[in-house]
Amino acid sequence: MDVEAHNFNQPISAIIHQILSPLLGGTTDDQVVETNVEKLSKVLDVYEERLSKSKYLAGDFYSLADLHHIPYIQYFTKTPKASRISSLPHVKAWWDDISSWPASTKVIEGMTFGGKA
Repeated sequence: MDVEAHNFNQPISAIIHQILSPLLGGTTDDQVVETNVEKLSKVLDVYEERLSKSKYLAGDFYSLADLHHIPYIQYFTKTPKASRISSLPHVKAWWDDISSWPASTKVIEGMTFGGKA
């Protein structure tokens, strides 16, 4: 969870904020998006390596380390940059798994991105 808090949340939240900015009357700063996609890609590459050795981030058990990723990744998958998740086979398998849990699907159903589910 420490990695998520210090390395994952900052770039992914910046990307989502920038992409949603026009919906809030602002403009998207493409340079901010690209800079943070680069940062996020480095974290996702580490996740890919980690997930090649275990089913979940903290080992072979589902934990808060996985759970905390659901909101931001759900929003991220609705952006034009979503292929960064789907292009990494272990990250994609992990995301498909954790996002399909009944509790996750219930939460995801209520999440909207720019007014759309």
